[in-house]
Amino acid sequence: MRKVLALALAAALVCGGVFVSPALAAYKDEYKLDIVPGISTGWGLGAQHFSDLVRERSGGKINIKVYANSQLTTGRQTNAFMLLRNGTIDFACQSTINYSPQIPELNLFALPFFIAGQPDRYKALDAITHGKSGELVAEAIEKKGGKFLCFGENGFREMTNSKKEIRSPEDLQGLKMRVVGSALFLDTFKALGSNPVAMPWSDTMSALQQGVIDGQENPINIIYPNKVYEYNKYITNWHYMGDPTLFVVNPKIWMSFSYEDQELILKAAKEAAAYQIAIARVGIDEKDGGKNLEYLKSIGKAPEITDWNAELARVGMVVTNLTPEETRKFVELTKPVVDTWRKTIGEELVKAAEADMAAVK
Repeated sequence: MRKVLALALAAALVCGGVFVSPALAAYKDEYKLDIVPGISTGWGLGAQHFSDLVRERSGGKINIKVYANSQLTTGRQTNAFMLLRNGTIDFACQSTINYSPQIPELNLFALPFFIAGQPDRYKALDAITHGKSGELVAEAIEKKGGKFLCFGENGFREMTNSKKEIRSPEDLQGLKMRVVGSALFLDTFKALGSNPVAMPWSDTMSALQQGVIDGQENPINIIYPNKVYEYNKYITNWHYMGDPTLFVVNPKIWMSFSYEDQELILKAAKEAAAYQIAIARVGIDEKDGGKNLEYLKSIGKAPEITDWNAELARVGMVVTNLTPEETRKFVELTKPVVDTWRKTIGEELVKAAEADMAAVK
């Protein structure tokens, strides 16, 4: 009798070799979503918005809980993709940086000044994430075992330190700079003459407070909510790399949802990503013409701060905005790093990104 029932179940699951329905298993009471920083950051706000939208639109049937501060990776953020792939993590809104050790193609966004060197860095980043190169990145993620939903954004990364104003590579000499545990970041900061220290974000604030490190690099919407300014007086806006986030899900979990719920989740992810992108750019993208603020107002999520340079100065930071001539010195010293890493990332992908960016110059 058991054999007959098993055969009947198999026949129900498969019809002519085609899987009939992705949603035969009961839904979980809770789905775990992984992020690195706290909820108050732009990254965290976007992830929480995604969770809220899914819960509301599914009538509470799909409950996605955001686990902030790298709780699910126990602080080891560069292990995040492995944990998503093996099912320990169900959903994630993760930086491309933290998945790059397992998916080399994601280092594309961390190439120093590759995107920031364009006439409009935000248009260039959008051209990649919406273009052929973005499709290649999504394919790379899915080949390695993650279901890609869409790109969000953490922001372009700036540099802070406790010692002095940084306007040239000479000013960086010997400074202990915290970087994420990625070989590309180590290569970049070594090329600039600093002493990079690979460290998970969960240890960074205490290291800054204790003087173990002199500085760090992150988008402003990470720097400000975490009050980095209490330990680092100086900030240099150099925008040296873009930092998209990835809304992703474990493939088995994805297949457990009905088609209707898959559409609901995907739509919510794209709306949350749009919110996250606007939060990452408002008051920073000097060429946006106010569109990010208007969008945030339209969804009832206008931020209190819309002039970040003024706010950072108000809390006591010395804000340095590099001129094109000053930036060029950093670009020249890191060019060998870009040339070396093109091969690791893949020439096809890098050339596709260059073509996407050239189309919007």
